[in-house]
Amino acid sequence: MAERDDRFSQPKAARRRIRLPESKDRFGRFTESFARGMGTPAFLIGMTIFVTFWLGYNSIAPAEAQFDPQNQGFPLLTLVLSLQASYAAPLLLLAQNRQDDRDRVQIEQDRLRAERNLNDTEYLAREVVALRLAMRDMASREFIRAELKSFVDDLDERRERDAK
Repeated sequence: MAERDDRFSQPKAARRRIRLPESKDRFGRFTESFARGMGTPAFLIGMTIFVTFWLGYNSIAPAEAQFDPQNQGFPLLTLVLSLQASYAAPLLLLAQNRQDDRDRVQIEQDRLRAERNLNDTEYLAREVVALRLAMRDMASREFIRAELKSFVDDLDERRERDAK
């Protein structure tokens, strides 16, 4: 009896549900994978085989076994293909819009990167010009030698004057 009381004094363990991470972009990723799948040769070959089988069966099978009679113009096949097209077109457009958005972001990032590169290049060009100007103002070897020689000559003249 005491064991039961202990059991009731603790909360029941919550069932753990496996939750997939919530994503606002899940449908967008689905549309892209759908569009990618519809653009493959495997999809086109599979669709061709499906339609060929459908038409072949409903043309060759006895009239009682046909689920989509040829004499009525294959209304079910038309409905299936129309339904597929009615879903495929908007999904393809959504996938294309997502790609356009990504391209727009990429173009903006490329533009910003190019602008930064241009600014860096202009800065470096100004620095190179400043260095060239500074190099012109720097004393050359010949200038320093000439100055030292004239300084030594001046010192020699002063010694001679002081010696007299």
